[in-house]
Amino acid sequence: MIFKRYEWRLLLRVLILFITLTATSILAVQGIYPYLVITCPMLVYELIEMIRFQKKAQDEVTQFVESIHYRDFSRHFDVRKAPTELKPLRKGFNEINSTFKLISRERETQYHYLQKILELVDTGILSYDNETGETGWINEAFKKIMGIPYLKTIHSLEKREPELYKDIITLKPGDSKVITITREQQRVKILVSASLLRSDERIYKLVAFQNVSEALDETESKAWQKLLSVMTHEIMNSVAPISSLADTLKNRLQSPEFTNSAMGGQLEDLELGIDTIKRRSEGLLKFTESYRNLNKITKLDLKKILVRDLFENLNSLMQPTMEKKHIELEIVLRDPALAIEADLNLIEQVLINLVVNAIEAVKDRDDPRISLSADVLPNNRTVVRVSDNGMGIPVELLDKIFIPFFSTRKTGSGIGLSLCKQIMLLHKGNIQVQTADGKGSAFLLQFVG
Repeated sequence: MIFKRYEWRLLLRVLILFITLTATSILAVQGIYPYLVITCPMLVYELIEMIRFQKKAQDEVTQFVESIHYRDFSRHFDVRKAPTELKPLRKGFNEINSTFKLISRERETQYHYLQKILELVDTGILSYDNETGETGWINEAFKKIMGIPYLKTIHSLEKREPELYKDIITLKPGDSKVITITREQQRVKILVSASLLRSDERIYKLVAFQNVSEALDETESKAWQKLLSVMTHEIMNSVAPISSLADTLKNRLQSPEFTNSAMGGQLEDLELGIDTIKRRSEGLLKFTESYRNLNKITKLDLKKILVRDLFENLNSLMQPTMEKKHIELEIVLRDPALAIEADLNLIEQVLINLVVNAIEAVKDRDDPRISLSADVLPNNRTVVRVSDNGMGIPVELLDKIFIPFFSTRKTGSGIGLSLCKQIMLLHKGNIQVQTADGKGSAFLLQFVG
């Protein structure tokens, strides 16, 4: 409507100019020159006014386009002080500016809303230009998970994390992959997913990083429990009759009808073989029975426990062994009132297993030391740490030490750390390991605050 009014005004001016020009032409052709003194100045005036009118309109449009170009939607065109013919134009510009301002405000609100959401989620987000590699967006979760405070281009990651860089670059949109990285001497499993998005005629690759270590640990633990349940059941059902049969055969051989026979010398060898079968069968049954302990723990007797009392009990229990082997046990506790919600007997068993492993790790050191400490993490989780100054754990074994049946010691059963892990998962916590070659290891027990 506003521009139609502007067009009518322009059409009226053109019509008046046409009439004046026609009248001047007729007077000139008919030789009525005295009247040309009136029409010629009128014609010149109307032409000047037409040019001035168009110039003003052009200036107004130029200013409006300039404000749009620089996104200066706060600019206001004064309608009251404008010439009558430009008032509708200025009013139209103001209305367009108001609409753009509203749209811009809504987009900015949506952007900040999205920004807050991305900062609150635990999933790390990274976007980068698929052609140049220039990063477009990195949230705090990514910086925390990956331990990277700033990243200008995705190619900057190649020098710091070559394997991770290769995984990100080669990951196709729509695909996901679980990768293992080391952060603060801990092995962390990250689920990496990728997708593409187009913005301002540029294609961005959006990569999401999610810490799935705890979820995978829980799933893995349940899978091992099911496997061990089946294995122990089948092994015990198969071996128990063998042990019983060996016992029966031995009793038969010791009966008078066999001992008084002429085959007495041969029966001794036969009895020795049966004893061997019986002994190995019983050993296998005891071995299997020990693994059944992994599936027996299902309920917790949760109580509030002072970490100070936990450490004192452990110190009293392990002190004779420590003194005998000349190992220094150090206890570091900043807050004497620090407490955890846990099953006392089970957590003591976990700590005993870890300290026993630490004793084995430092046995070849000149100054063997084991340290117990506890603190509260920024995420309000309480962490209890058992560390030693042994030789550390080889990197290639870090993914295996919590697997049942696996042990680095010849006399080990491979049940200790598996049991520790299950107990921590039952507490809704987790157990992690930090290690440095030649400097020692630390096992961290994290409890929900």
